[in-house]
Amino acid sequence: MIRIRLRVVVVGVPGVGKSTVVEAAASAWKGSRLVTFGTVMLEEGLRLKWIRHRDQLRKMRVEEQKKLQRIAARKISAMKESVLLVDTHLFIRTPEGFWPGLPSHVVTALKPTHLILIEADSEVVLSRRTRDPTRYRDRVNKEELESELLLARSFLTTASSISGAPMMILRNEEGRVEETVQRLIDVLREARP
Repeated sequence: MIRIRLRVVVVGVPGVGKSTVVEAAASAWKGSRLVTFGTVMLEEGLRLKWIRHRDQLRKMRVEEQKKLQRIAARKISAMKESVLLVDTHLFIRTPEGFWPGLPSHVVTALKPTHLILIEADSEVVLSRRTRDPTRYRDRVNKEELESELLLARSFLTTASSISGAPMMILRNEEGRVEETVQRLIDVLREARP
């Protein structure tokens, strides 16, 4: 049997619980490695003295963001783990508009085997954003957030079309994170029998 190297890209709008889900799945799946795309970008941005903290990434000029994105994609694509979980965003709200987190050059470099979108109801996401004092999040209303949730599905479809990777949408309902984590683990199990 041929054992493929899994490159599972997990995405979702801020506040949907994506990082919580992917961190728990990585902890439960022995031999996997979790890498956060934004952390790799942050490390390079700090090294280049372009930013001082993570939330400044989305406020940078798009050309600077693209440079950091290319560097991060190359670093991540060089990782050798047999199961790599990549925590990232499909798009980032910037002063210049929505900027794709997985444009063709990033998708091509990452070579994802699976694309997983974590979703939740807009009211749940707004509540989670309000309760998270550790992040500087853009203030959006329910209608704007619902547009972002639809936009995420569009970006997911595009990334899947470019990469040829199957896509899946997992719901992360309030108080049911363990179920969402289990569904993500089931995807890994199905891909690596």
